[in-house]
Amino acid sequence: MDYIKKQLPNSLMKTGGIMLVFGVIILILSFVFTPERAFFDYLWIYLFMLSIGVGSLALVALEYLVGATWSTPFRRITEIFASATPLLIILAIPLFFGLHDLFHWTHTDAVQNDPVLLSKSSYLNVEFFTARTIFCLLLWTMFYFLIARNSEKQDVDGNPVYTKKNITLSTIFTPLFVISITIAAIDFAMSLEPHWYSTIFGVYYFSGTVIAALAATTYASVKLKEGGYLDSALGNDSFYSLGTLIFAFNIFWAYIAFSQFLLIWYADMPEETFWMINRWDGSWKFVSIALLFFHFIIPFLLQIDRSSKTNFKSLKIISIWMLAAHALDLYWLIFPTLFKGNAGFGWQELSFPLIVVGLIMVIFKVSAEKKNLMAVKDPKMQAGLDFHL
Repeated sequence: MDYIKKQLPNSLMKTGGIMLVFGVIILILSFVFTPERAFFDYLWIYLFMLSIGVGSLALVALEYLVGATWSTPFRRITEIFASATPLLIILAIPLFFGLHDLFHWTHTDAVQNDPVLLSKSSYLNVEFFTARTIFCLLLWTMFYFLIARNSEKQDVDGNPVYTKKNITLSTIFTPLFVISITIAAIDFAMSLEPHWYSTIFGVYYFSGTVIAALAATTYASVKLKEGGYLDSALGNDSFYSLGTLIFAFNIFWAYIAFSQFLLIWYADMPEETFWMINRWDGSWKFVSIALLFFHFIIPFLLQIDRSSKTNFKSLKIISIWMLAAHALDLYWLIFPTLFKGNAGFGWQELSFPLIVVGLIMVIFKVSAEKKNLMAVKDPKMQAGLDFHL
């Protein structure tokens, strides 16, 4: 196996660190001058990092679960992105200082005088919210360490028993992931509007999470391949399925989004429609229209051609595009609670791209230095390298 090199350039850490520092400075200033807005910005950052970390862990588990071979050369890259998962425990701590600013259901007086909130208080209360958050974070972190440890151990002796162990772990993790990501979506995003009802919101967030994880893996894989960090036997055809999965999950996202909208519009129930009306009020209608085009129509047209899924330039463009689209989607989910009537974007929101991009670069550099960039002794590796359309 022609595995070339492992050490990534130090500029990755330097650039990421500078972006992270500037982003944190902006966020701190935002906490000083506009604390409520700062907590919404931080929630935006947190949900995006959750998508990258836990979404990547789900993709790793999915490969083991279905026995895919084409994705084996890319799995270690996805594992590196999944290494953001343990960090979510630390990143969650500041959110608990802003529960009162973020969530209306934490206001005791409001709950006592609101029949809807009172009926949901057995679920929406700080104690149970904290317990659910701890459960999800520990669950994700535990499975990350178990799966990643077996994968890295296999690099030493190539023993197929590690693959079997990870298949078992992935079989257990998959249903738990579906449940836990739904809990996280409801708790951190849906409960911003506690009067709202939706039975499909967890699936909606799940679809965006997978797209973000796929886009991050695709972009990093292409850049590493272009830089000579991956095996020379890995051809352009091997990237086809990554592009196809982004295309497919984006259609799935659009289907879920339209299904949610259609059911709310058709039923025309006040406890459901107000959520959509808020996103069509004032300048929010332009954000909603932009989301339709930016997240679905334009990417659909860009990727409908088969050659776009093997062309490195096209794959890098669509990967960055879909990551930005997921960020816009999260903004559309979160900020109408803060900005009533009109969307807002100021210097405070600049913390999001700086912290997210900088943190991902730093995590990737630190994690990549501790492991091979490819699972060099995975029994399925050769089949993955030999993949052709």
